[in-house]
Formats: sequence, structure tokens, C-alpha cells
Amino acid sequence: MGSVFGRNLKITLFGQSHGIAIGAVVDGLPAGHAIDLDRLQAFLDERSAKGKAGVTQRKESDRVRALSGLNDGQTCGSPLCLVIDNADARKSDYSAIFDTPRPSHADYPLSQKHGRVAVQSGGGHNSGRLTAALCAVGGVCMQLLEKKGIKIAAHHLSIGQIHDRPFDAVHPEIDLLSTSLYRCLDKDVEEKMKQEVALAIAAKDSIGGTIEVAAVGLPAGIGGGIFQGLDNRLAQAVFAVPGVKGVDFGQGFNAAFMRGSEHNDPWVKEGNTVKTLSNHAGGIVGGMSTGMPVLLRVALKPTPSIEKEQKTLNIQTGEQAVLSVTGRHDPCIALRALPAVVAAVAIALYDALLDGKLS
Repeated sequence: MGSVFGRNLKITLFGQSHGIAIGAVVDGLPAGHAIDLDRLQAFLDERSAKGKAGVTQRKESDRVRALSGLNDGQTCGSPLCLVIDNADARKSDYSAIFDTPRPSHADYPLSQKHGRVAVQSGGGHNSGRLTAALCAVGGVCMQLLEKKGIKIAAHHLSIGQIHDRPFDAVHPEIDLLSTSLYRCLDKDVEEKMKQEVALAIAAKDSIGGTIEVAAVGLPAGIGGGIFQGLDNRLAQAVFAVPGVKGVDFGQGFNAAFMRGSEHNDPWVKEGNTVKTLSNHAGGIVGGMSTGMPVLLRVALKPTPSIEKEQKTLNIQTGEQAVLSVTGRHDPCIALRALPAVVAAVAIALYDALLDGKLS
């Protein structure tokens, strides 16, 4: 059941990186909601970043097709099936890793869990290619959330050693962000991030990054205690994006170095609205939304598939080996992961909203 997510929605991702197609089935969507497929395609195009420098040169159109679940453009209560064809698959790029698994990649544990056949087509079902299907579902959930006045936006807080300024925790500047590959609040940072990626490419290496996400308009009281906490569910969904190594909310790990008097968010009333003066909690307390913006940061590791020579093991002979990974790989996962992280957040938030049977 590792490919299934959701308490109210049941979302199943299917397909492999170099198979015929990838996609998703979503069961539990309320009926009667119009879905703009052109907007959905535009969101998928953000993830693919076709033709842009600094990303994989695999050429996939990522055209999404709805096989079921829509009637005249509206959800109809049937499971929604979204399919994206793979048109540029090349299994031969991975022939070198059959016996010499990539360091920090899932090749070896996959081979031990499912056998050699599991690693003969890149990452298979574990590949970042599946984030296209994740974005297809997340794009639908974003449209449904917007009908409730909830908007989600994200930016690259860091790429390698280059940092953007963080969101204002109380009033996140989500309307200042473009849909460019390098998404920054401080436009002067974008060129520096491009240079950082170019340096990694020149060194036949890769770099990591962090993404900061803000969701505004969420009412208070969404989520639950113990295992149903809103932060629990958000973290689970976000960790579906390959390469994610950490998620924190509000002050996150910094909270461990603050006093209660510094970290606590005082409650106030403005007109008829209850809010907090600060937002160190990131909009979630006790597993439930506070009505303030939900803020989280996501850390992504450097791409493990690099051309630079690395030590590895030949698992057939037991001897040390040297591996140089060729093929088409992103030098920085965080660049194209941003829409996927936003999609995961949208899925978790909409699923949590359905706890109250909001249609």
C-alpha cells in the first residue's frame, strides 16, 4: 500500500520511470466541481521545465489525460483517473547500475526488496518521474482548495549555498512569486542560484536546496491529535517527493533554542478575526490549524546520479568499483521539485479539509 495516500481521498500513483505511462487514480472527490484542465496542464508544465537550462534533458510533453471521473469538465463522484504517457524512456541509460548501485540512491535496497528486475529501468516506481503524477493530483486539489479561499505558494529558500529571504510568517508574500524555474522573493538572488547550478554542472556534480511553502486561508481547527495531526499528514505527503530529507514547520528546529516567551504566539482579535501576533508555530498547534498561514520548509538532498566518479561496490563480485553516471539527470532536484512539494501540500490539506465533510 506504499503507493496509496489519504484518509478521505484515496490516491494511488502508478507506473514506472521508463514504462509506458504513469498516472494516478483519485477516489473520494466530491461531485459537481469544475476542473480546468488547461490550468492543470500549466501546473504540470512548471514541473517539466521543458527546454530550460539546468534540468534534465529528457523530453517528455507530460500531457495529462483524464480517463474517468469527469463529466463535461466536472467531477462526477467516480474515481478520477489521470494518465501521462512516457514518450522518451531510455532504459539503456541504466545498464551500468545493475551490478554497481549508485551511492545514496535506492538501487541497492530496491534490489534487495524486489530483486534485480526492480532496478532495470532507472528508479522504476521510486523515480522522480512519478512526481508528474503527483502534480496532476495536486493540481486538482489546488483548484478545489481555491474554491474555499485557500492558496498555496512556494519559493526556493536556498539552492546550494545561495539563500533567498524567507516568507513573512504573518503575511506571506505569495503574490510576489512568479512561475519561473528559479522562484525567489528577492529577484537579485535568481542569477546567483543559476550560477551555483552551473558550477555544479561544470564540476560534474550536483547540489541540494530548500523549499519554503506557505498556505493561506486555512480556517482554524483543521487536523487532529496524535497520528492525525495536520503536520503529520503534510510531512507524510511531502516525503513522497524523492530526495526530500527533512521537513519542519514554523521555527522548526530553531524552536529548540528559544524560550517559551520567545516562541509563543500571543492570541489577539482584529475585528471579528482571532489570530496571533507572531507565527512561530507555522500555523499548526496540537496537530490543528490555527487560522494563521501554514508555513513549512522542505530540504532536498543533492541528486545522487552524477557524472563525477564515485566509489561503489560490484554486488556480484564483492569488489570495490568506480561509477560515473551518465544519462539525463537534474543537477539540482530542488528546482523541479518545487511544484511537486506544492502538490503534496495541496493533497494533504484538501484531504484534511474533508475530515469535516466540506464539499
